[in-house]
Amino acid sequence: MPSAVQRLFDTCKEVFADVGSGAVPSPADVERLRSVLDTLKPQDVGLSRNLPLFKHASTNRPPPVTYLHLSALPNFSIGIFCLPRTAVIPLHNHPGMTVFSKILVGSMHIKSYDWVTDPQSPNEKIMSPTGACLAKVNTDAVFKAPCETSILYPTTGGNIHRFTAVTPCAVLDVLGPPYNDNEGRTCTYYKEHAYLSFPGAAIPGAGDGDSTWLEAMPSEPKELVVRGGQYTGPEIVDY
Repeated sequence: MPSAVQRLFDTCKEVFADVGSGAVPSPADVERLRSVLDTLKPQDVGLSRNLPLFKHASTNRPPPVTYLHLSALPNFSIGIFCLPRTAVIPLHNHPGMTVFSKILVGSMHIKSYDWVTDPQSPNEKIMSPTGACLAKVNTDAVFKAPCETSILYPTTGGNIHRFTAVTPCAVLDVLGPPYNDNEGRTCTYYKEHAYLSFPGAAIPGAGDGDSTWLEAMPSEPKELVVRGGQYTGPEIVDY
């Protein structure tokens, strides 16, 4: 029998075989991949709560996030982010991508947004005079392992999100397709502004108390420190 992580890889290859940027797997394929992820446990990918990467001794610097690379093909990637307590992956987007996130260890606060579009022009974002765009909260809650896999889509489901570690935690991400600057899938980070910051820019009925202006940042936030770690789980074979 193949390992759990090998089954995940094989399922991803099938689900994302013909899915390009901006496209979404069929509902049946989404549920098939979700069901594989829902059964995944920390030990299936070589994780335990006692690993040093979940600890952070310094109080003078932000806790670093450790990324464990499992696999990457042109159509999808699989990786695990390990966060010590209070570590943050700042607000960022996933352009043209479908993303499956499975919390394997600990508790994590997830806040996510989707863009608010102009009721008269559904393909147009609502923009402030400074270039910030209006977004509406999709998720704002704490999730504790084990829990169901969350899914975000190219334009819905909370495509822009932030992870904050309530306890030391780990989340496995499947990105389909993965980030690729040459194909227009560049990760952008955002700064939040209160809804009332630009009262004249909003369109009546397009925003409310759950809406926020998001301003694209010119570069990756300095407080984000991501380092590579060694994946120690079962081998993944690309047949």
